[in-house]
Amino acid sequence: MLRNQLKKYHLILASGSPRRQQFFKDLDLDFEIRLKDIEEIYPPELNGHEITDYLAQLKASSFEGELLENEILITSDTIVWHNNQALGKPKDKQNAFEILKSLSNAIHEVITSVCFKTKEKTAVLHEITKVTFNTLSDEAILYYIDNFEPYDKAGAYGIQEWIGFVGVSKIEGSYANVMGMPTDKVYGYLSKLA
Repeated sequence: MLRNQLKKYHLILASGSPRRQQFFKDLDLDFEIRLKDIEEIYPPELNGHEITDYLAQLKASSFEGELLENEILITSDTIVWHNNQALGKPKDKQNAFEILKSLSNAIHEVITSVCFKTKEKTAVLHEITKVTFNTLSDEAILYYIDNFEPYDKAGAYGIQEWIGFVGVSKIEGSYANVMGMPTDKVYGYLSKLA
């Protein structure tokens, strides 16, 4: 549906995430993947969605001056926000264990920002989803890390994997957002552009 309305545009997804790429396929959109290596460093005074807004725009700014008239660049960033702290991707097994231990029997927020950049303008939207975890045993955490190796995921887990099925008791907000893309908001924004 939206694919036809966007015919005059060329969508560029600047994300190496297989989940985000799959979302765009599942939304039935034509797109190209264009990647740049960006050092994801943000000012320490930023909190919550300010971090993801900043990083999504930082990723988009690396394409400044390169976009053609009909191109829409889409960049995004996801963090897990817990105890007033941003939890990114785990550095190693020990770090993954510590992150998951801290999420056990607690509520955290998954925050994703998406930046849309054209030759003329830049717009950013974000989504916040609250996720409640049951108490996770050390054995369950280690089983998950050993079998699913969640080193490419913010907060050291994928909700669509085993740990999401056995560990998550409640979600308030967008499920897709927890996987890294608030698809309904992205689709809505692109519909308005079309």
